[in-house]
Amino acid sequence: MAIERSTYKDHVIKYLYDGMRENRYRAGEKILESHLAKELGISRAPIREALADMVSSGLLVYRPQIGNFVATLTAKEITDSYVARGVLEGFSVAQGINNFTANDLARLEEMAHKMETYARQGKHKALIDLGQQFHEELFSHCSNAQIVLFTRQLSLKLHLLFYKHWSRVYSPEEIRDRHLDIINALHQKDAVNIEMMIRQHYIETGQKIVEREARL
Repeated sequence: MAIERSTYKDHVIKYLYDGMRENRYRAGEKILESHLAKELGISRAPIREALADMVSSGLLVYRPQIGNFVATLTAKEITDSYVARGVLEGFSVAQGINNFTANDLARLEEMAHKMETYARQGKHKALIDLGQQFHEELFSHCSNAQIVLFTRQLSLKLHLLFYKHWSRVYSPEEIRDRHLDIINALHQKDAVNIEMMIRQHYIETGQKIVEREARL
């Protein structure tokens, strides 16, 4: 199927991201513009734009005069990424806590239960995509556009790591309950509590993923 020219860059990002999730592109592997251009049937210009965006998000590493490589994350880089996301998202949700409607909270609760279902069924991609949608809903209520942007930039890297390890770090029930706890805190309209809860939500996951990575 032909790709709309305006979405070339996004298509390249999705193509590479899906390849990383499916282990077609592994940590440390070089990404060749020429191969991508041939595989996707597009020019190199949008490919370069996509690669630059993925470098900014931490999924790729650019080495001058050499090229772009799939990032190999150290334990500290994983921990730092999860801590940073927790700080950013925690602030975002606390700042926008009064902007959540009853319909918003009902929709979030439905997502939490659906995540449990996907986890039980082993639907990895559906689970991660819905988890991303859940958290996007949380931080998008923040009125600070710069904070929202920074929070979103960490999404792909963190969801890629979670996709790799989720079945070994949380049970389906834990996935549901951890997100229901956030919703319950939103109902209470306690900005300090929700900020601390979301920070811990990410810190805990980051610690578990570092432990899993160390065993590989």
